[in-house]
Amino acid sequence: MLYLRDRDMAAPPKPVEKVDGVVIRFAGDSGDGMQLAGARFTSETAMMGNDLSTLPDFPAEIRAPAGSLPGVSGFQIHFSDHDILTPGDEPNVLVAMNPAALRTNLRDLPRSGTLIVNRDAFTDRNLEKARYTANPLEDGSLDDYHVHEVPLTSLTLEALKDVEVTKREAERSKNMFALGLMSWLYHRPTEGTISYLEKKFQSRPPIAEANVLAFKAGWAYGETSEDFRVTYEIAPAKLPPGTYRNIRGNQALSLGLLAASVKSGLPLFLGAYPITPASEILEDLSRRKDFGVRTFQAEDEIAAVGAALGASFGGALGVCTSSGPGVVLKMETIGLAVTLELPLLIIDVQRAGPSTGMPTKPEQADLLLAMWGRNAESPVPVIAASTPGGCFDAAIEAARIALKYRTPVFLLSDAYLANGSEPWLIPDVDFLPDISTRFADAESHEGDFLPYRRDAETLARPWAIPGTPGLEHRIGGLEKADGTGNVSYDPDNHDHMVRLRAQKVAGIAADIPELAVDEQGDEELLVLSWGGTYGPVQAGVRRVRNDGGKVAHAHLGYLNPFPRNTGDVLRRFEKILVPEMNLGQLSKLVRAEFLVDAVGYNRVRGLPFRSSELAEAMKGML
Repeated sequence: MLYLRDRDMAAPPKPVEKVDGVVIRFAGDSGDGMQLAGARFTSETAMMGNDLSTLPDFPAEIRAPAGSLPGVSGFQIHFSDHDILTPGDEPNVLVAMNPAALRTNLRDLPRSGTLIVNRDAFTDRNLEKARYTANPLEDGSLDDYHVHEVPLTSLTLEALKDVEVTKREAERSKNMFALGLMSWLYHRPTEGTISYLEKKFQSRPPIAEANVLAFKAGWAYGETSEDFRVTYEIAPAKLPPGTYRNIRGNQALSLGLLAASVKSGLPLFLGAYPITPASEILEDLSRRKDFGVRTFQAEDEIAAVGAALGASFGGALGVCTSSGPGVVLKMETIGLAVTLELPLLIIDVQRAGPSTGMPTKPEQADLLLAMWGRNAESPVPVIAASTPGGCFDAAIEAARIALKYRTPVFLLSDAYLANGSEPWLIPDVDFLPDISTRFADAESHEGDFLPYRRDAETLARPWAIPGTPGLEHRIGGLEKADGTGNVSYDPDNHDHMVRLRAQKVAGIAADIPELAVDEQGDEELLVLSWGGTYGPVQAGVRRVRNDGGKVAHAHLGYLNPFPRNTGDVLRRFEKILVPEMNLGQLSKLVRAEFLVDAVGYNRVRGLPFRSSELAEAMKGML
């Protein structure tokens, strides 16, 4: 077979065109393996040393009808020879495995873009399911694109005709044919993917053989087909020296929690109920018993947070993970953690709502929920991760604050960060912050133990492990008397305790970095972002500056309390633009807190911002 021939018999090499970056989108049915193909392409791209950013796009339905529009799954990767911040506004290349994938994604492909389609999938039945009245490969509607019609299915079946797999199993390998073709087209290495496939399917050797041969066949098709006349080369990016790995936000959160456990000296306990897009954290940490991690898949969200709070009471680093619908159910227990003044991490991987909403799509509309979603006066610190790799540092920082100040802490991520990936410089663990804490003991307390006697600097109360002789104390949701912790209905005591808890959280502002501003000194417009909007906003700022516009950018990672200089920063600028994937939650907070005229740029489409649309909004403000 052609794809098995010796390299010295291969077709002459085709011309190579050097480019500085490209955006590729794989799109197909949810059963077409687009996520696997995209992930493998990403891994090999990371090994090449390119900077990269990815955007997996999952259908909300667990198993939508094959070939239907709601069942389309996509994976976009942007990689380059320089530092990049987003998965790209629009693809340069679209690989469409069927008509539904073409119909749902073509609007994003610019005219003159490259379109690679699986010609075999454009049957009358599939065209009907995709709501086409005519075959777009034949009606001239694609004339403005560079179209490559590749019979992916039939070529894959031909390549695997001697492998002992069923026809359906052979057809399912067509994603590897497409991956092989794209790997050839962009000079991606092959050894890692072949090794991965052999390991992944080692329990089923025929399936492993089929996938490897399909991958090689796709590569060989690119080499020999007259349809592809050039290949493309993207040089490695000039990144800071060190050891990198490709990492998704959820993976970084898991590793950050492990690091927090090690650096605090506390066992890690995760109580969780599976929910998209947070479930991967539970799955990752359940495999880390080598670090003494205990994971508890609870029967519901309330049990999950209750177990995590109980673990904190017992001296562990208690963590619970969820998304918006689950966080709502946790709020009563989080309020209990506020009054008990125990450390607890609540990780909210935000998704589009309300209710079930669009569970696989990103949104950042839980900010006010985290700030004010509990009954009564129950303030908690709120931190937001900004990049997939930055989720690691955010997890450690959230743990540091929770342990030091004896308080529940919200850590906000979102589906864009959770599933997206980027190169991550693996840190030296010796330089990670020491967040060790000290439990109360009888020797450090003269006379009767006072569970609500506070540290003069942090206002944190002692953390007394149950069963410690001499440190017996009451717990529960009823108001505590200052000092003794006895149940108290005294009005003045309640006022005092409410203010103390608020003062403790507000005081954290002195223990976090000031708000940094990316500016050149003469801008009148400040763009204020938070959470996962960092990359698109900063990329938009670069666009405006390249066009001669003057714009400054500040990004908030701490939402409660705000950095202590936030008001001073905001009042320096005549105009303030606040882009958010909600209807204006941060803009409401800064307008109320600092009395500034912040203008929101708000979209709730279940998609991350495009840097181009943000650049236009900035130019409009200027």
